[in-house]
Amino acid sequence: MLILALESSCDETAAALVENGRKVISDAVFSQIKIHKNFGGVVPEVAARHHLESISFVIEEVFKKTDIKKTQIDAFAATAGPGLTGCLLVGLNAAKTLSLVYNKPFLPVNHLSAHVCANFIDSQLKPPFICLLVSGGHSQIIFVEDYNKQTILASTIDDAVGEVYDKVARLCSIPYPGGVLLDKLAQKGNKHAFCFPEAKVGDNEFSFSGLKTAVLREIKKFESDKIPKEDIAASFQYRICDTLIKKTLFHAKKLNCKTIVLAGGVAANSELRKRLKELEEQGFKVSAPKLAYCTDNASMVASCAYYNPIQSEDSLLFEVFSRH
Repeated sequence: MLILALESSCDETAAALVENGRKVISDAVFSQIKIHKNFGGVVPEVAARHHLESISFVIEEVFKKTDIKKTQIDAFAATAGPGLTGCLLVGLNAAKTLSLVYNKPFLPVNHLSAHVCANFIDSQLKPPFICLLVSGGHSQIIFVEDYNKQTILASTIDDAVGEVYDKVARLCSIPYPGGVLLDKLAQKGNKHAFCFPEAKVGDNEFSFSGLKTAVLREIKKFESDKIPKEDIAASFQYRICDTLIKKTLFHAKKLNCKTIVLAGGVAANSELRKRLKELEEQGFKVSAPKLAYCTDNASMVASCAYYNPIQSEDSLLFEVFSRH
């Protein structure tokens, strides 16, 4: 089954052609990072406008890389949410239009489920497994019992991991995209230089707002040109990863599930991937998407459309949604 999928939930305009949810035939991504860097973050109206300008381009780029024609596509898919409403509308309406023109099914996709499905690309991974999903807007531990049966075991009660990374980066005067640069800075520092606290919340919750405040308190002790950014970044990252791994491990043991996977934009984080890999020493099978499939991309959307699309009586009437 050949699915052409579109992704435009935030600041990446992407298209991909994927076979049977696992084999990427062709893909294309237009990133808006350079555009939003001037604003210090994503501006929804600006992002939506650039999606409109880029969506046709990325679709054509996909077909330039293959001999497959649009008439051979079995279904068209797009991210329906969560995400920025104006941005989501661009990809969703483009996919619906292709569906109508070529008289093929349209498959709406949940963005978070798509991140989980990124693990199926170029792999033999099968459920059941525990998924640690960490992105700019969400932090969740999910039990994937089957391809279309997922249960959220834990989620954040305030800031998501990616969000707090960006906020701490700003406290350290690190430019957008702060999370990526903070990870690189952390690799040069001493992770035990500062003992940042772990939030006292239940096993089914994450909380990182207090950690952000603790980092701010430490930074205020230094003059602006003498802040030990490497050590702060390393200590902050150590605490974040320690909390994520600890809670994931708790739920994996509770459910006696020996397979753990990573998903979401923060799945590209070097320390988190390293710490997760270490769980193999405890007998767990660990998986993470290729770096190209961690951040927003259309290949994961196509995979999700194959394995776990949003069920709707009339998918062409399905509308975007901004929140999960």
